[in-house]
Amino acid sequence: MRWATYRSPTDSREHAALVQDDELHALPETLLELLASGTDLGHHAERARTIPWEVVTLADTPLLAPIPEPPSVRDFMAFENHVVTSYAALGAEVSPVWYDQPVFYFTNPAAILGPNDEVPLAPGTTQYDYELEVAAVIGAPGADIDPADAEAHIAGYLLLCDWSARDLQAAEMHVQLGPAKGKDTATTLGPFLVTPDELEPHRKGNGFDVSMSTTVNGHAYSNGNWADLYWSFSQMLAYASRGTRLRSGDIIGSGTVGTGCILELSRVHGHEAYPWLREGDEVHLDMAQLGAITARIAPCSKPPIPLS
Repeated sequence: MRWATYRSPTDSREHAALVQDDELHALPETLLELLASGTDLGHHAERARTIPWEVVTLADTPLLAPIPEPPSVRDFMAFENHVVTSYAALGAEVSPVWYDQPVFYFTNPAAILGPNDEVPLAPGTTQYDYELEVAAVIGAPGADIDPADAEAHIAGYLLLCDWSARDLQAAEMHVQLGPAKGKDTATTLGPFLVTPDELEPHRKGNGFDVSMSTTVNGHAYSNGNWADLYWSFSQMLAYASRGTRLRSGDIIGSGTVGTGCILELSRVHGHEAYPWLREGDEVHLDMAQLGAITARIAPCSKPPIPLS
């Protein structure tokens, strides 16, 4: 199953919709409400097929993020290639802790954007970057989850882009806290939540044999594969839920696939070949089974306000 979220012109409210061929079969509820209901998405899919609240054409309907306001967003660093290359670009060595446990940070659930929304530059940045990622969406809540049971808590997967102001990130992390303002201007999700059964035939390694790619202004930039994960989503969920509770709709990001950002590419090829993002650039991220994100970089909404 593939699920999407849109705002209906009928009632101006957010609705979950099952994607059926070229149509959206909507339900009265939001996707977050469906996940929190405790009822399997298969049951809701049958409702959408047989008694839809509304049917609209997919091509003519602007999509929101599948979960526009998630309870929380955790973003891991689970691809080894990205970790090694990006640390080298920052002049640092990879901590051995990374190989002992998966690591993550919390990002801003109030800054979620849809798959075709413009993305504003972060205030004050001159080094704006994309990060090509995949994310799991929590269905059944749970705490202290065993890795062997973790996949049962995943409602589906979606494409994620973590927009990163590298200069702001580097400055604030000198105090060993964050990232914060380097990351919280925007996170793009979508276009679809794809249920695990759709991906099962592609299972490989610690993930699935699904290619991931990015172009900027039509030029090829990133290429990777979900199967290259060092830490599986089962391990990430187990670690994230240790001593706390994951809730329905929580987003668990994989972190950047190898070569999945300008920071890495410029380390190898230089900034002349891969310049930082600027106003007007168009970034297209694609995962065949999960769909695509197309985002135009927009001006900063407001310049930084002086603190003193």
